[in-house]
Amino acid sequence: MDLAAYTLLALEGLFALWLLLHEGLLKNRRAMLIMLPLLIAAFVLRGYFLSYETLDYRDFLSKWVQFYRENLGFRSLAYPLGNYNIPYLYFLCFFSYLPIRDLYLIKLLSILFDVVLAFASMRLLGLCVKDGRMKLACFLTVLLLPTVVLNGAVWGQCDSIYAALALLGLWLALEDRPVLSVLCFTLSFGFKLQAVFILPIMAVLWFRGNYKLWHFALFPAFYVLLVLPAVALGKPFIETLTLYTSQTGSIGTGLNYNSPSVYAFFWRSPETADAANLGIAGAFTYMLVLLIFCFLRRERLTCRAVITAALLFAVGIPFLLPHMHERYFFGADVLSVILAFSCVLGIPAALLTQFASLLGYHAYLKMRYLLFMDHGARALIGVILLGFAQLLHDTAGRIEKNENVEKSSLTNGENLL
Repeated sequence: MDLAAYTLLALEGLFALWLLLHEGLLKNRRAMLIMLPLLIAAFVLRGYFLSYETLDYRDFLSKWVQFYRENLGFRSLAYPLGNYNIPYLYFLCFFSYLPIRDLYLIKLLSILFDVVLAFASMRLLGLCVKDGRMKLACFLTVLLLPTVVLNGAVWGQCDSIYAALALLGLWLALEDRPVLSVLCFTLSFGFKLQAVFILPIMAVLWFRGNYKLWHFALFPAFYVLLVLPAVALGKPFIETLTLYTSQTGSIGTGLNYNSPSVYAFFWRSPETADAANLGIAGAFTYMLVLLIFCFLRRERLTCRAVITAALLFAVGIPFLLPHMHERYFFGADVLSVILAFSCVLGIPAALLTQFASLLGYHAYLKMRYLLFMDHGARALIGVILLGFAQLLHDTAGRIEKNENVEKSSLTNGENLL
């Protein structure tokens, strides 16, 4: 069992290597000599933590897989189980048939999407920067990013899945492939509700002309197709479509769960419905203001400006919302890295975002605070200010058609997706 798991891990490493070779980023010996040890390190590190169990695995994921194993796998999808949406449960059902330990399979799935996430980040950066060395560095940085390694290989969470699909959707839209883009965004939302922190960028893409209005009708159509297999296996149709609505209570009633959100400033305060409602109103207002800004400057939205706007959504919305958990800034972690490789202001933004997220990860994984979470909240305020400064800079002045918008080279790679 262990040998099979580590063999699959090695294959995922080879997949990452193949992607870089296919992109033409390893044409010279020097690039290979620098990249290969780092790539090996990324997967050796993940292999080291493959057997590590968290309470989330022991209390939830392992029991869910065991339930599917004892109740005929896919046929048991009709039963209400867990607080994940149907697409992820498809994988857990599939794992119940395999002889490999489910802990390994759960983590290997997330690690596979770590690779996809690094690829999508590299492709997004390629819209702003043509330097192959920068794209290669972006790929490896995302793959070795502490929160990315901790999230999947250590914690056994699946945030890399929704984030990778959302970033693929963003890249495909900017490459004028709207149908595939909407499909990726739908899959992202289908795997995790936290995709809503990034999904407002679809409106910005519409302002920019990357979508037609009818493309938005594809979102519910794709979502229905995504859950139909579960419905065919006995899951009630309406219950399946409204699963996220019924799951909102499972996130807890606390204002903050080790998250560097605005509520970290009031961690001694009583948990009140009024405070939660105020945060929801604040998050909606923040989103609306950012959308209005992007609409007013829609003719000046370069690719980097769109990526910056996506980062601002991914940071600001969960920062203001109540009931946020440690991992909910995962999309912002990766988007900030992309921005760091494309502009100077992105560097401190990436460092501050990673600092804030790691405080939450440390609190959960070590069961104690390294620093109180209000330090992380202050860091994220800095990220929001830096993001708005960059967005103002990128959309200031008069921009000629196609100026500052650098399309990535699709040579040897345009048919990958």
